[in-house]
Amino acid sequence: MKEYILLTGASYGIGYEMANQLAAKKFNLILVVPTESELQQMQAELTANYGIEVKYFAADLSDVNAAIDLHKAVQQENPIITHLVNHAGIGNSGLFTETSLEEDLSMIQLNVSSLVVLTQLFAKDMVRRNAGRIMNVGSVLSFLPLPYSAVYSATKAFVLAFSDSLAAELEGTGISVTFFSLGTTDTDFTTNATQSDLHKTKPMHPKEVATLGVKHLLEGEGKKGVGF
Repeated sequence: MKEYILLTGASYGIGYEMANQLAAKKFNLILVVPTESELQQMQAELTANYGIEVKYFAADLSDVNAAIDLHKAVQQENPIITHLVNHAGIGNSGLFTETSLEEDLSMIQLNVSSLVVLTQLFAKDMVRRNAGRIMNVGSVLSFLPLPYSAVYSATKAFVLAFSDSLAAELEGTGISVTFFSLGTTDTDFTTNATQSDLHKTKPMHPKEVATLGVKHLLEGEGKKGVGF
């Protein structure tokens, strides 16, 4: 069986740059984004440029059953997932009483519930092998609750607490859990956050952030922050 790194949110921003940098280091990849068309060209480019094996799965992780279905689909390919990068996420902003409840619940599903599902299912496989690396991507809002981003900042605070707790549970098992906290980064995600009072510092380029993310992932380092 071949070894792979599984990366969600792989077609945009930091996820896209991490995929390219990991491919350059000759890691086989399993890429996950909501729309298959985004991945076909990316698969062809990474395979041609780096000579690695790239698999992809289209999964909208804001759907309730998507994470479980994704794990089942991946397992049918019989890979060894050595690293899991939970990068997929979405944010919105506005007065809580006026934001879309449907959008808020979808954000909780993507940023929290699907992350927990994927982490548990793939961590079980890692525990059986006594080896693995997990990276959960957070935000400066994991540490700083922000008015007008009440639900988003709460989801990111969850990711921090979950990652810290899981890292302690898995200590000594050969599995590391890295919480990678992002600050201001020049991505579409930042552009789409309409209430951007937090983002007053000069944004880092996604390539810069991805370089640090890849380093922390491969070294299995714990809580790391960048860009704020």
